Parts: sequence; C-alpha cells; structure tokens
Amino acid sequence: MEQKFPVPSLLKEISGYFHEAGFSAYLVGGAVRDFFLKKKASDWDIATDAQPQEVMRLFRRTIPTGIEHGTVTIIYKNKHIECTTFRTETDYIDGRHPAAVAYTASIEADLARRDFTMNAIAVSLPDGEIVDPFNGGADIRAGRIQTVGNPLDRFLEDGLRPVRAVRFAAQLGFTVDTGTLQAIPQALHITKKISIERFREEFTKMLSCQIPLTGLRLMESTGLLNLFIPELMECRGIGQGSYHHFDVLDHSFLVCNACPAGMEHIHIRLAGLFHDIGKPAARKEAADGSCTFYRHEAVSEKMTRSIMRRLKYSNAEIEKTAHLVAEHMFHYDPSWTDAAVRRFIVRVGKENIDDLFALRKADVFGLTGTYAEPNFLVEFTARIDTLLKEDGAYSLKDLAVNGKDLMAIGIPAGKYLGLVLHDLLETVLDDPAQNTKEALLPIAAALYERIQRFQ
Repeated sequence: MEQKFPVPSLLKEISGYFHEAGFSAYLVGGAVRDFFLKKKASDWDIATDAQPQEVMRLFRRTIPTGIEHGTVTIIYKNKHIECTTFRTETDYIDGRHPAAVAYTASIEADLARRDFTMNAIAVSLPDGEIVDPFNGGADIRAGRIQTVGNPLDRFLEDGLRPVRAVRFAAQLGFTVDTGTLQAIPQALHITKKISIERFREEFTKMLSCQIPLTGLRLMESTGLLNLFIPELMECRGIGQGSYHHFDVLDHSFLVCNACPAGMEHIHIRLAGLFHDIGKPAARKEAADGSCTFYRHEAVSEKMTRSIMRRLKYSNAEIEKTAHLVAEHMFHYDPSWTDAAVRRFIVRVGKENIDDLFALRKADVFGLTGTYAEPNFLVEFTARIDTLLKEDGAYSLKDLAVNGKDLMAIGIPAGKYLGLVLHDLLETVLDDPAQNTKEALLPIAAALYERIQRFQ
C-alpha cells in the first residue's frame, strides 16, 4: 500500500474551504512527483470539481490566470497556488490547445488527459491519500517516462509533449519508454506548430539541468534538434581537428554538458553548445577561396546571434552568449606583458572573465575528457587577479579625467573628445601610473593638437 502524502498545514486550510462548500480538492503536478522522488516541493497545484467562478467566490484574493481553461490562481497567506477545475479536452486543432474544454466531476477523468504517468498522480486533500490510476508511482521508482495511454495519440494532441519528454529525461535522469520514444519522430509535424517561446522554455530548462547531454542526444535521435536548431546538425560528421574520436557535434554536446549548471549559467551552457557551430561554414568558405583564413569563432558568433534571435532569447542573453563564443579561442602566453593582460581584461570585460574561463575549461574537457584546469588558465588567472587588485583603469569611467575636464582645456564635445578619451585609456593601460589628472591633461592636449594637425 502506498504511503500517505504529508499534507502541509496550509494546504489543509485551503482544502477546508472547498470541503465546507461541498467540493473536493486534490494536489496534483510537480509537487506530487517530487514526493515520489523524495524532493522538497516548491510549488503547489490544486485540481478541484469546483468551477472557476465558484473558486473565486471561495477565496478573497484570486487571479483569473487561465480562466478559459478552468484555471484560477489562489493567493492565500502570500502563497500563489494554481487551481484548475477537473476537465477533459477534445480536438487539439493547433497541436497545442484543445478546441474545447469540458468540466468533469472525476479526478480520474482529469488525470487521464495528462501527458505522462508520472504527472497523472493526485493526492486527496486534506487526508493525503494517493490516487494513481496509471501506475505513475511505479514509473517514477523505475525512472521511466511514458505517456498516459497511446503515446502517438498524446503527442498528436499536443506537440510540446515530445519536447517535455526529452526535458524530463535530462532533468530527472530517467529513460524514455521505448514506445513513447518511437512515437516522437512520428509527431514532428505537430511539434513543428508549437510556439518558439514554449520550445525555448523547455530547451532552457533542459540545458540548465545537471546532465543536459542526455536531452541533447535524445533531441538528435528523435529529430527534435533538426526541427528547431538544424545548424547544429550540420556539425555531425565534421571532424574535430586532430581529435579524430570526436566530431564537432559530439564535442559541442560534451562542452555544453561540462559547463556550469543552473539557470544563472544558461549563457555559458548556450555558448558551450554553439561555440563551434560555425566550423562547417567557416571551413567551406576557406576551402572555396571566399576567405583567406579559417577563423570559426567569428562565424560561430554570428550564427549564435541568429539562432538565439530565432528562439527569442532576450537581447541581454544573446549579447552575453555571443560575446563568450566570440572570445573563446583566446591564446595566452607567459611572455605577455602586463599591458597585454590589461588589454585582454578590457576586451573581454572584468565581469565576463570567470564565465569565459569556465567555457574554455569545458572546451578542453570536450577534447581531452579531463576536468583538470589547464596550466595556462591557472597562470593566466593568477596574473589577472594580481592586476585587478591594483588600482588600475579598465574603462573610460576609471580614468582620472572625464569629458568635462577635457572640454575645460578646449577640446570640444563630439567625436574628437571620444577619440582622445580612448587614447588616454590606451596610455593608462600601458602605464597605470599615468592615471592622474596632472599627467593626463597635458597628454590629452597634445593628442587633440595632433588630431587637428592631420585633419
């Protein structure tokens, strides 16, 4: 017999409102799945036989977040709880949304419309009795993802479900049931209809988990990768330099997997996945004579921007990711002067150095299979840390003079003032001791005089 769910007191209080009004309430969704996984739940979702208008009458503070589909958000003691009326769905006309939603009186009928057995489990409130008509608990214990009912039917109803199957496999470390996995390629024409934002949301969750490699390989084998990011598939079969045991796609998967996990590092994971995506195009250009050298990182940066715009990532995420891709092939040599190291810091940005080095470390792992930090990165990091502890100037705002100071000595506002400021920064990068107003103002005057002479 399945153990009871330990119902939190807040949920018991909320369920009391339903029962007093003659309705039932069940906990559903991720919180129930997390119970079987022995994880602490962060969000609660409730299913009930009360219709949305009745739910809104029961609670003082509610938000009609999806009332057309029977969903109301209850705000209770500062906790937001999504509450959805038991429902069945018919005729998915666009591969994502049902043409009609009909309310039902049965939790079992409601669970029957859900995607995977592990998500089709409910907990009766407030007693904690578990309702599991599709043996989702057994599938969770077995680490298995399978649909409720016929997998092709479920995927043809909702094209997002195949993407979610792959994401759950990566996120939970589960395997996808053979029948469920085989149905994904047959439903790609429906998956193609989903909004790019919904794909991006699932894809981002997958990339941020501990082992995205599982999901990436499933995306390739099922055709999902070619559907949404065909540029990556161009990397399959392209050799990875002298490392003949990898091709560019395998390498990219491994690098992405070796980058730091978590949503806060998603730009590094994306950079790991896309850092070599321009290699096929760059090699083709070099081979046919349309470019005189082979520099794949510039092509990869351009392609990264294009792909991420198509996937509708934010401008900030695109900029951070593309910058890492553009800079990932840096070469450090111990013979570099301190001025050269300072220029590297300026070019990369102090705030990006840790991320860039994490990407480079992952890149090395993707070739060698070792997580040991390369010696050149250890030495380079130490030199950068030493210089950053000094009171140096790494941007125009760090200079001892500003635009007003330069205008005060007769340099007019405009492009020439900007040119002088940038030349002053170059001067200070070469010799930080020059970063005083007394030293820089005469240099600025001389620079402006030289500019005027050559106009």
